[in-house]
Amino acid sequence: MTSTLTISRLTKTFGGVHALSDVSLRVEPGERVALLGHNGAGKSTMMKIILGLIAPDSGDISVCGAAPGGALARSKVAYLPENAAFHSALTGLEQITHYMRLRGVDPAGAMDLLDRVGLAHAARRRIGTYSKGMRQRVGLAQALIGHPALLVLDEPTSGLDPVSRRDFYELLDTLAAEGAAILLSSHALTEVEARTDRLLILSGGKMVAEGTLTDLRSKAALPVAMQITAINGYDRDIMAVFPDAIRIGDRLQLSCAQADKLATLAQISALRGKVADLDVIPPSLEDIYSHFSRRDGQ
Repeated sequence: MTSTLTISRLTKTFGGVHALSDVSLRVEPGERVALLGHNGAGKSTMMKIILGLIAPDSGDISVCGAAPGGALARSKVAYLPENAAFHSALTGLEQITHYMRLRGVDPAGAMDLLDRVGLAHAARRRIGTYSKGMRQRVGLAQALIGHPALLVLDEPTSGLDPVSRRDFYELLDTLAAEGAAILLSSHALTEVEARTDRLLILSGGKMVAEGTLTDLRSKAALPVAMQITAINGYDRDIMAVFPDAIRIGDRLQLSCAQADKLATLAQISALRGKVADLDVIPPSLEDIYSHFSRRDGQ
């Protein structure tokens, strides 16, 4: 299977500052990949290179088997910026119809696209009356024109309410199942933690970590937290076994290295009759992201 997006040893410098340094990555058909990084990490520069808006100083990039910015790549790539802007006097239906004609796509499907992003009820209202979240959904409908092979999404859930965010990720799941490759940039770490296949972390223009959430947890080797609820009167017995545990409300919290997780669970299991409940809390994506970003000196 040919990768939808392939980047090899990409470097870009602005005024002597390395925006990207020797960055390599691949995005496969049907894969949902999250691009994470602090402001200035190089995410926007990478997206501009993928879209063909700027050229790298060195390195190789293939977008759907073609050079970025060329006619073939443009026909297969869709982009949604963080703040989508449209003509306020047009209705949602008029705006999407206009874009479909520009793309050479039958505009008869405009209403279906708006329905897919949850805007059928407002299709004939002027965009000037839309909320920010509704305008973002117009942008998503525009990005779906022509069944793109690669979607490049920059903070795509900006302005969406919780229900709309859930619907958005369900739509991404459907697009990925249909074979579209998805590269999305987001600061909403709790969202992408469960709704993407692979994570890329940029810091200072360098790719400091990549892999599945399980892969990154293993590489980061951060401690696992465990919260124990004791049966009334047995707090002291549990504290005797785990003297480093701390009390948080009515629970006792302790932490252990990843390699010691099973042994710690065995110790807790041996306290049966004294433990009412146990929660195992692995490192979150926010913990992992902070670890790798700090490691690079950010």
